[in-house]
Amino acid sequence: MSQNSKRDILRLVEEEDVEFIRLQFTDLFGGLKNVAVTAGQLERVLDRKYVFDGSCIEGFADNNDTDLLLSPDLDTLAIFPWRPQQGKVARLICDIQRTDGSPYESDPRYILKKVLKEAGEMGYQFDVGPECEFFLFHTDDQGNPTTYTHEKAGYFDMGPVDQGENARRDMVLTLEEMGFEVESSYHEVAPGQHEIDFRYDEALLTADHIVTFKLAVKTIAKRFGLHATFMPKPRTGENGSGMHTNISLSREGRNVFQDPADPNGLSKEAYYFIGGLLKHVRGMTAVTNPLVNSYKRLFPAKPSAGYTAPSHVAWSAVNRTQLIRIPAQRGENARIELRSPDPSCNPYLALALCLAAGLEGIREEILPPAAVDREIRGMTREERREAGILMLPRNLKEALEAMEEDALVKSVLGETVSRSYIREKYREWEEYTVQVSKWETDRYLYRI
Repeated sequence: MSQNSKRDILRLVEEEDVEFIRLQFTDLFGGLKNVAVTAGQLERVLDRKYVFDGSCIEGFADNNDTDLLLSPDLDTLAIFPWRPQQGKVARLICDIQRTDGSPYESDPRYILKKVLKEAGEMGYQFDVGPECEFFLFHTDDQGNPTTYTHEKAGYFDMGPVDQGENARRDMVLTLEEMGFEVESSYHEVAPGQHEIDFRYDEALLTADHIVTFKLAVKTIAKRFGLHATFMPKPRTGENGSGMHTNISLSREGRNVFQDPADPNGLSKEAYYFIGGLLKHVRGMTAVTNPLVNSYKRLFPAKPSAGYTAPSHVAWSAVNRTQLIRIPAQRGENARIELRSPDPSCNPYLALALCLAAGLEGIREEILPPAAVDREIRGMTREERREAGILMLPRNLKEALEAMEEDALVKSVLGETVSRSYIREKYREWEEYTVQVSKWETDRYLYRI
C-alpha cells in the first residue's frame, strides 16, 4: 500500500514548482527508460496511466502484444537536484501493466515483487545492501567517453592524489538530496575507480535506489567533464568493478540470520540460504554478470596479480576472495555477502534470483559444503576437484548454458522472459565472437 496518495503527489508537485515528471522503468537488461509529462498532464496520467508501445523496448512484447501501461509507484516521487530550481524536474518509477490493469509478466520490477511476496508469505523481509563500484574517465574533445585517467590514486587515497574527490563529494550530496542515506564513499583500488555505499534497505527500494544511483553518478560526473562507467572491466591490467551484495532476512524487525551460539554468528536459516545460493549461482550468473565483459573481471588475464573477484563456487568466513563471505559484524548486523554480481546487471532480476535461490535453500534445508578458507586460485586443479569446488561460468556462453539448465532460474523469470533474455544474450555473444580485436592484430598481423 502506497504511503502517498494521488492528492499528495499533486500537492507536492505544485508546492515544489515541478514542471516535468519523468515516468521511469527499466528494460529487461536494466537500461533505464522514461517518458516525460508536464505537471498539467500528471493528474490524467495518474488516473488513466500512460500507454506506450512495448514492442519498442528491448526484451519486452512482440508485435502481437504492444500496448502496455506505465503505472507510477507514488512512493517513488523524487526531484532531480541537478535540474533547474524553477520549473523543476521530478521522477516516478513505474510498474508496467497490461491494458486491463494486470501486471506485465516481463516487467523486471514485477518479477522481484513476485519473489518478495513469496518471502512475505514465509514471514520474511529481504534486506539488501549493495556496494556499487564505478570508474571516472576523461572525455575526448567531442565529449565522447575514453578509458583514460591521469590520476594514480589507489585504495582509500585522498586528494590531491584522488582527483575524483570533488566529483564524488557532489555525487554524495546529490544522493542525499534525493533521500539516500549514504554510509561511505572512497577511492577504490584502481586509478579512477570509486565506490559509494548507501544504507541497506528492503529489496524493492534497494533495486530502485541502484537504478537512481547510476543515473545520479553519471549525471554529476558529466558536470565535471568526466564519464562515469559501470562497465565491469574497462581496462586490462586493472581491477574491475563489482557490486558486492550484502543480504539478510528479517522477521518482525529481527534479523533471522543471527545466532550468537554459532562460531560464525549465523543461524540455520542463514546456512540454508547460502546453500541455496551456491546451488543456483551458476544458473544465475548470466543475470548477475550479464555482459561479455563481465567475465574479464571474474577471470582476469593474470589471476595472480592480486585481483579478488571470485571465480569459484565457495564460501568462507575468513577469506575475503570467496564467492560468498561472512562479514565480521554479528548480531543484528549478521549478513552474507555475495561477491560475484557486477553493476551492469538489472538489479530487479538479480535480487529476485538471489532471494528465490535462498528461499529454496531454506525450504529444502540445503546445507552448504564445508567452508574454503584458503585462496582457491592457489590450489591445483586436482585439489579443487578433490574438494568438489566448481568454477563459475568462464564466459557469457557458459553462463547462458548454465541458465538454460537451471529450472529455478527459468521459473522465477518466467518462460517469456527466460526465452527473450537467453536469445538476446546469445546474440550478443555471437556478435562478440566475430569481432577482430586489437589483441589479435597486435599478435598476428606482423607474424602471419
